[in-house]
Amino acid sequence: MTQQVTIRVPASTSNLGPGFDCLGVALQIRNSITLRKTTKRERVEPIVSKAADLFFKRTKRRRFEFSCSAVEKIPRSRGLGSSATIRLGILHALNELAGRPLDRLSIFRLGAELEGHPDNAAPASFGGFTVARREDFQRFEVAPRLKFVLLILDFEIQTAAARKILPIKISRKAAVESAGNACAITAAFASRDYEKLRGAFVDGLHQPFRARLIPFLPRVVLAAEKAGALGAFLSGSGSTICAVTLRNPRRVAAAMQRAVGSTSTEIVITAADNRGVQISR
Repeated sequence: MTQQVTIRVPASTSNLGPGFDCLGVALQIRNSITLRKTTKRERVEPIVSKAADLFFKRTKRRRFEFSCSAVEKIPRSRGLGSSATIRLGILHALNELAGRPLDRLSIFRLGAELEGHPDNAAPASFGGFTVARREDFQRFEVAPRLKFVLLILDFEIQTAAARKILPIKISRKAAVESAGNACAITAAFASRDYEKLRGAFVDGLHQPFRARLIPFLPRVVLAAEKAGALGAFLSGSGSTICAVTLRNPRRVAAAMQRAVGSTSTEIVITAADNRGVQISR
């Protein structure tokens, strides 16, 4: 039986503006999580132990000790799904070491349960563009010509804090516009008619309120669009701002950086990851 396994899980950009807690795209940046069976208990981070507790509880498999190490390429608390990669990595690794009692769909559902929302767990698990509804999802391949320009800021935003500032109610007008735009985004990805993404990332569900945490968000979005991007949005709960473009990604990146001003940033230009979780035994 397998004694050691490495799981590679892609980053993801979620929400895409109006697709709050349901839309996401996997990106070609990966964290690698390695688990090895041991004979004695090792100290692990709480995110690891909670994932392990849920795995053994649901599978009813005999618990075993393990060591855990990670090579993290995805910055933490920047809205790029880093927590989802760790949770899914642990779940998939334990599944391999325990003889594969779960299929990939079941592991996705456990990951979404641990996350509290499925919009990162779905694309990270299966790759591509995903629409997640509670325990179900739909997936679409994303063409490599579509580029994602990530403006990664030098400060963290905790998801819990970003959720606390959201209002309990929003206007019907904002809800209708957001629903329409989320549908347009889904149709554009499903048909690969990416030009139809232009103007569809506007939302009234979370970004207007989270802009309090990132005051320059509106001008960065505008700068990206003026430079030729199809649109831009807050990635997850932030602090990364993501632009989507079919041409001139470096020009878009430079415009976004200028709009931020003196704030320290890092730029990553990448494409969608269509593979999802990868397992190396």
